[in-house]
Amino acid sequence: MELRQLQYFVAVAEEGGFGRAAERLSIVQSAVSQQVRTLERTLGVQLFDRSTRHVRLTGAGERLLPEARAVLAAVERTRRVATGIAAGDDGVLRLGTIHGPGDRIYRLLAELAQLAPGLSVRPRRLPVAERLAAVRAGELDAALVRAASTAPGLNLRSVWSDPLFVAVTAGHPLPSGSAVRLAQFAALPLHLAPREANEPFHDLVTDALRSSGIQPPRATPFTGLQEALSSIAAEPPSWTVLYNVTGLPAMPNVAFHRLIEPTVTTALAVPPGPPNPAVRHLLRALARTAPRPTVEGAETTTGYPSRLDVAPS
Repeated sequence: MELRQLQYFVAVAEEGGFGRAAERLSIVQSAVSQQVRTLERTLGVQLFDRSTRHVRLTGAGERLLPEARAVLAAVERTRRVATGIAAGDDGVLRLGTIHGPGDRIYRLLAELAQLAPGLSVRPRRLPVAERLAAVRAGELDAALVRAASTAPGLNLRSVWSDPLFVAVTAGHPLPSGSAVRLAQFAALPLHLAPREANEPFHDLVTDALRSSGIQPPRATPFTGLQEALSSIAAEPPSWTVLYNVTGLPAMPNVAFHRLIEPTVTTALAVPPGPPNPAVRHLLRALARTAPRPTVEGAETTTGYPSRLDVAPS
């Protein structure tokens, strides 16, 4: 059975004759007659009563007509959906996501919904190494990652930058909330998560220390925010570097300072080559929701994230 046979069958039924159906379809009448007879042989039923004066549906034809129309309607819907997918206006975008910052991810998804209402976003939260591997394997269309300067086999498109913060034992001779440089903490033990916990963020911090010409003593490593801050509050003076995702917490005996440099960049990891239509919509949404620049040295604003993490997720 071919789709054109169903199309010809419906046309003859609606027009009431083979000649008028042929005119509607812009083909010769013999082709319509031949394809309808082939359909009847395939189905094993007679669809029309034929005479020199009229063509009428048989009982079988009346029963099968709505089914044929449903098939043709489904084919048309499939074509429309495929056209929407090709344009990026429909389909599924598989996106690796991160925490925050703030409501930025929600604003991004809302903007994307405005640009492509028919596009469904399927977010996935994975550790950074697995997130990048999923993009390489084609399991994700794109992924947001923090602090990654390279991603072999993928293209990284920078989308926004955010400040880093130092958490230090209160009593360090700096005004709370002041903008600082890494060199000001060179003598204090540094808490830093192991490299395997988050390679991009670990490398960002260690490279910045190296560029500043300092090598602070290492304190107990950690992998969680509460563990780090508790150590900083309870032990002899020490510090760590972190980024803000949902607000700087009030922590006894811990002070927070905004680093002048480095900053942490969030990038979109995508396969090499031109982005697919859905990813192009995502890039437009990212551009429209990018945070406005802030004044150097300014405190955290609503454009910044609203939660703290010691390593990007």
